Formats: sequence, C-alpha cells, structure tokens
Amino acid sequence: MEKKLRLAKREDFQKVYRYGKSAANHQFVLYYLPRREQEHFRLGISASKKIGNAVIRNRLRRLIKEIVRLNMEKFPGGYDYIVIVRKPAVEMEYKEMEKSVAHVFKRAGLLRKNN
Repeated sequence: MEKKLRLAKREDFQKVYRYGKSAANHQFVLYYLPRREQEHFRLGISASKKIGNAVIRNRLRRLIKEIVRLNMEKFPGGYDYIVIVRKPAVEMEYKEMEKSVAHVFKRAGLLRKNN
C-alpha cells in the first residue's frame, strides 16, 4: 500500500480512537474519523497479541491491506480508518474476509456502490 495511504503515527491512531466513530461485526471493528483536508483515505490496522503469534498477525494485516487495495474505489476518501482484527478472523478464508471487511464498512455507512 502506498505510503500516503498509511496511518502510522501513534498520535494519529489516538485521534481516531478519541474523536472518531466506530462500527463492528464479529471479525472486525472499524474506527473512522473524517479528515476533509485530504482527498484520499489513510488506513491503520491493529491486531493484538491475543490474535496469535507475529506470523498470524502479519498475515492478517497483509490480507486486509490487499482487500482494501483491490477495493479502493468502494471506500470514500477524506477519512482515517483503523481496522481492529478480532479472534474469529483468524480462521477465515480470503473471500469471507473480503465480505466481512465490506460488511463493517457498510455498517458504518461508508461503502460506495459498485458502478
């Protein structure tokens, strides 16, 4: 994922957690904060040690980044997003995970329709 699309600084994560809104399903929690001064979105992913070892956590991060990269046009710009991975996501296949990520964005009212 491009550097400009990453949410990396601790201060940025804290702002989204403190001032943002959230939506959740069984596998993911999405925090989002409008940032109107930017036209693109930024994404941060959080997977705690409760999920599994580093190999599992990094695999889940890579899969989520790939899902977002391939579906960029569906997610509106001008937001900071944080996706928190929950334990049930570990057993999911790629297609299931893709649907679940789309579902959590839809619950937040942030999913654009396909054109």
